[in-house]
Amino acid sequence: MERAMLWFKCAAMHDPVRPIIKRPAEVGWEAKNRRVDLTIESPLKGDELLKRMQGWFTADVYKAVELFQQYGKLKVLDGVDLVVETQSLERIEWLSQKL
Repeated sequence: MERAMLWFKCAAMHDPVRPIIKRPAEVGWEAKNRRVDLTIESPLKGDELLKRMQGWFTADVYKAVELFQQYGKLKVLDGVDLVVETQSLERIEWLSQKL
């Protein structure tokens, strides 16, 4: 297994940036007739994190997800960092050429 950290160009400042998870997504409920205190924290998957960045990067994130999935898997490493994981270094090099 080989992993590569993903960097993109910021749409506003045009400098290299990468998405990271600051805290897990939290889902809760609201009821009309009662109070619901239940919340569930759920980590984002790699493609979910990247798709939420639409508009923040100069790249089309949906096309990027498709391209990354052709060569490997998008993963959130250690609950924070977005990486692409491939079977070999050769596949990372092919992906790099496509990008």
